[in-house]
Amino acid sequence: MEEGPEHGKFAVNFTEKSVVKAANPLPEPQRLALSNLDLLSGRFPVTYFYFYHNPEKVCFSSIMESLKSSLAETLSYYYPFAGQIVQNPNTNEPEIICDDNGALVVEGHATISLKKLDFYNLDQFLQGRLVSLNTGFPLQVQVTRYTCGGISITFTFDHALGDASSFGKFLVSWSEIAQRKPISCMPDHRRNLLARCPPTYHPSLDQTYVKCTIEEIINMPTTQILLKRLYHVDVSSINRLQQLACDSGNKRTKIEAFSAYVWKIMVTAIDERHQKCKMGWLVDGRGRVHGAEDLMSNYIGNVLSVAVAEATIAELKQGSISDIASNVHDSISKVTNEVHFLDLIDWIECHRPGLMLSSIVLGRGGPALVLSSGRRFPVAELDFGFGGPVLGTVCTTVEKIGVGYMNQRPSARNDGSWTVSAILWPELAAALEADSIFQPMSASLLRL
Repeated sequence: MEEGPEHGKFAVNFTEKSVVKAANPLPEPQRLALSNLDLLSGRFPVTYFYFYHNPEKVCFSSIMESLKSSLAETLSYYYPFAGQIVQNPNTNEPEIICDDNGALVVEGHATISLKKLDFYNLDQFLQGRLVSLNTGFPLQVQVTRYTCGGISITFTFDHALGDASSFGKFLVSWSEIAQRKPISCMPDHRRNLLARCPPTYHPSLDQTYVKCTIEEIINMPTTQILLKRLYHVDVSSINRLQQLACDSGNKRTKIEAFSAYVWKIMVTAIDERHQKCKMGWLVDGRGRVHGAEDLMSNYIGNVLSVAVAEATIAELKQGSISDIASNVHDSISKVTNEVHFLDLIDWIECHRPGLMLSSIVLGRGGPALVLSSGRRFPVAELDFGFGGPVLGTVCTTVEKIGVGYMNQRPSARNDGSWTVSAILWPELAAALEADSIFQPMSASLLRL
C-alpha cells in the first residue's frame, strides 16, 4: 500500500544492476589528460533527473532493453564516459583511462505513484532512492518504475567528464540513437585548452579563485541548514521581471532580470550583521575561447568560469530591479570574453597540482548565492522512444556547500516557463516562497 504524500515516504526495490559497455569499443585503452578547466571543476557528482508518463503499449523490459542498447551505441561516440577516472602517480592529478570499463545501469521499482511524489522537497525525494552512487563508474544511470507505470531516469556524471553543455550533448545523442536518428553532435574529446608559455593572468583572479585542501572543502563554513528545493517559475513571471529590468531603457536578458529579483529578495533573508552580500553566475566559455563558437560547439569537457558581483545590503534594498540588473549585466560581461578564460587557464597552470575552487563556492566572504543557467539544456526533447518527459532538471547529492545555489532549466511544458532546482538556507526559502513567482513544484504543476 502506498504511503501518503504528506509523509513523503516510499521505498525503491532495486531489481538489477548491469554494466553497459560501448557497442564498438576502442582497439586499445588510451589515457585522456584533464584540461586545466577540468581540474578546476573537480570531481563532484552531477545528477540530472527526468520523469515520464506511463509509456503506452511499451513494457518496462522492452524499455530497459532499448535504453541499454542505445546507451552502448552512444558510448562508442562518448567513449571517455565508459572509462575510469584514476590518479596519475606522476602528476598526482586525475586522468581518464578510456578502457571501456562501462557505465553502471541500475533498475528499481518504487512503491508509490508519480502523482504522490513530493517533487518540492528534494531532500526527502532523491537521496538514497532515485540516485545511485558508485565511485567506480563516472557515468551511472538509474531507471525507476512507479506503481502507475510512470518512469524516472537519473543520470549521474563525474564532473571531470565535462560540464552541463557536455552532458546535454551526450543525452541528446543518446535520445537520438534511441529514436534511430543520426546524431547531431560528433563529440570532440581533444581537451586542447592549454596554458600559454609563459602563463600570465590578471591579479584579480587571486581574489576570485583559491587553492585549497580537501580538509578546507570538508570544513567549509556552512553555519545554516541548506534545503534542497524544486520550483516552477511561470513564463508570465519571467516576462514581467524582464520588463522591470529593462525599465531604464537598457536591454537585459531574462536571466539578468531573474538574478536581480533573487538578489533583492536575498537581502531580506540575511543576518543583519552583514553589510554586503554576493551573487555569482556560472559562465560557459564556448564561443569565447578560440574565436567563433562553432570551433568549440562540440567540445566535451569543462569550459566554465564564475562571474561574481558584490553589493551592499542598502544598495540592494533601495535599488530597483533595473538598477540591480545593470550590476548583474556588468559583472557577467567581465568574464564573457577570451582574455578572461585564457587568464583563468594560466592561473590554474600556476597553481597546479592540487585542489582549486572559486572563493564564493567555498563560502568565503559572507553570504552568497550562485546561479547556473541551463536555457539551452535539453528537457522537452529528451525522448528515448517512449515520449517526452513531464519534468527534467538537475540536482546534487553533495551534502555540504558553502553557498546558496540555483539551477535554471526550461520547463518540459516547452512554453517558456522554467524549472528551478535550489539549495537554500531556510530564511531564503521562506522569503522566496512568500511571493508568487517561486511556486513549489507539485504533481498538479507537472499536469500529472
